[in-house]
Amino acid sequence: MQKTLYMIGGTMGVGKTTVCQVLKKRLNRAVFLDGDWCWDADPFQVTEETKAMVTDNICYLLNSFLHASVYENIIFCWVMHEQAILDGLLSRLDTSQCRVKCISLVCSPEELERRLARDIASGKRQPEIIRRSLERLPLYESLNTLMADVSELTPEETADWLLRA
Repeated sequence: MQKTLYMIGGTMGVGKTTVCQVLKKRLNRAVFLDGDWCWDADPFQVTEETKAMVTDNICYLLNSFLHASVYENIIFCWVMHEQAILDGLLSRLDTSQCRVKCISLVCSPEELERRLARDIASGKRQPEIIRRSLERLPLYESLNTLMADVSELTPEETADWLLRA
């Protein structure tokens, strides 16, 4: 059995987690890791120490999933707005026995702002997320990934696109 590792990036609020949850249900023997789960702290602090810690956590878990015989599909999502982030993770993963699909979810700035505003209104995010996420959005254009414009796609339609990619 050949495994597939889905590395799904995108800026905050584009819909990565929701899409990955749908994808997990549509794939056989699938497991899902959201990179944010490896770094859920209050206060959230970005330092060299915490960046190294989260990378170690992600690589440990992904390698464990890759080596586990019960999983055929491993789904990972995280912001990954720089090629160095994606390359750094992949360099530490044992992908010798699997296909790797690197995908970036993008959308129009207007749609991103609409999605984030909905999260802010429901109390899931703070207002400053809009500026930070919009600043990262254009960075995905330079990545060596498949691009999925999800501006007008539902999570289910996006999962269908990912299965065909």
